[in-house]
Amino acid sequence: MGQQQLLLIVLGVIIVGIAIAVGISMFKSSAVDANRSAVASDLANLASKAQRYYRTPVELGGGGNSFANFALSPLDTGNANGSYRVEILTGEQAIVIHALGKEKVGTAYVAAIDCVDADKSRIYQGTATSLQTTDATKGYGKLQGWTQQ
Repeated sequence: MGQQQLLLIVLGVIIVGIAIAVGISMFKSSAVDANRSAVASDLANLASKAQRYYRTPVELGGGGNSFANFALSPLDTGNANGSYRVEILTGEQAIVIHALGKEKVGTAYVAAIDCVDADKSRIYQGTATSLQTTDATKGYGKLQGWTQQ
């Protein structure tokens, strides 16, 4: 083989290597974005359940205008998108739902929190290192190492 042919082979290998690296990077970015969207969707669903509990009278199994005994069912504490925990705030008129996604962003994971009261909910996106559970039977806990983005 001539020098020109060897040079073309080396150049081709370099270009293919760069293309593979860019493809992997694009796939990872897409996976993180998809996980963020899925976690936000799950949080909106859980916020709706919490608000329904808040508005339902105590006699019908609800909170009677309080989040005091709101708990996540075992099915609501985790799925293919991530893990979820609830934190009931002082005064029992608001809760925070913490979510830790499955995709890594650097050394942390995709995360989000949803601040829920009787009338509205607000989702904040970020990253966190772990999800601490304070009461597994009720799905209580909070994010550790939270950084808002």
